Amino acid sequence: MKTPITEMFDIEFPIVAFSHCRDVIAAVSRAGGMGVLGAVAHSDEALETDLAWIEDEIGDRPYGVDLIVPARYSGSEEGGLQVADLLAAVPGIHQDFLDELLERYGVPENPDAGGWADRPGDAPFSANRASHQMDIALAHRPSLLVNALGPPPAEMLERCREAGVKVAALAGTTVHAERNVAAGVDIIIAQGTEGGGHTGQIGSMVLLPEVVDAVHPVPVLGAGGIGRGRQMAAAMALGAAGVWCGSVWLTTDEAETHPVVKAKMLSATSTDTLRSRSITGKPARMLRTAWTDEWDRSDTPDPLGMPLQNLFTSSALDRINRAAHHEGSGAEDLATYFVGQIVGDMNRSKGAGQVVIDMVEEFIDAAQAVAAQLEF
Repeated sequence: MKTPITEMFDIEFPIVAFSHCRDVIAAVSRAGGMGVLGAVAHSDEALETDLAWIEDEIGDRPYGVDLIVPARYSGSEEGGLQVADLLAAVPGIHQDFLDELLERYGVPENPDAGGWADRPGDAPFSANRASHQMDIALAHRPSLLVNALGPPPAEMLERCREAGVKVAALAGTTVHAERNVAAGVDIIIAQGTEGGGHTGQIGSMVLLPEVVDAVHPVPVLGAGGIGRGRQMAAAMALGAAGVWCGSVWLTTDEAETHPVVKAKMLSATSTDTLRSRSITGKPARMLRTAWTDEWDRSDTPDPLGMPLQNLFTSSALDRINRAAHHEGSGAEDLATYFVGQIVGDMNRSKGAGQVVIDMVEEFIDAAQAVAAQLEF
């Protein structure tokens, strides 16, 4: 295939895979696409380890790193806030609710449970935190850095230009896309509301052509609700130069998705997701479970802003995940994760490389079927 994305990165297929799992990144890159490692949850040491491992696995093939630097978040005026400073700002009513929730669902205490509270230093989603991760990433050889929330800061763009690294940013509206282009990004990722994680409210079918027209000639990756070849063909027909997929890798053989959550995804339908602020503080699409239902009740406190909600809930979510393997337990009911509406098609686990091949084959069939309709 030949598109601005395949030419920009010298890859065979314009399929860009976002994943927090290094094995998925390597498998997709080896299959002819390009993997992008989600770094926000990585410690500095883990990020160093994973990037070195990826480079050993894929040789000179390209890969990317995804960071999160939102334009606004709790405490953003003091970009160097520490984890302890933010945790001290969590209202007592929120802590009481979470403690009662875990007790009511019988989630056992676990001294080994982790979370951001156990990581002293810069807060997640902060400028300082992202700067450290950028230092680590650019000390390796990524071909792409992505900012997942808002326009990349000037420092990120300048340093990537100096290193010869392309920069991309996600957008959920045309206005967001135009701001990202004005900031100087090389690629726009137009993500419809169907996607997993942080999304806006506009569907991909409407969003993608709007963004393509607004930012031309900057290449656009279509995202949100894309996990099959027919959806890829639709995105390309709407003007995309390639696709950005995240959810579809969560049930692959290589994925490190919690086994209980993976099983829920494999049996879920496209109606089993919702946008919720219950993990990060910003609307993010995830599996609907007892966790999201509890936070959505009218008599419970509203989720806190970013990054307070993530800091505050991270230890509890780790406790839930560690206990969720007990069948029929409250922890199993609560367990959730980010995933898009494509989850309804994710009903069989297979290798990430096979997902790439299946997408390409179905894309070819779809393109040929459309071409056949043009015969007179």
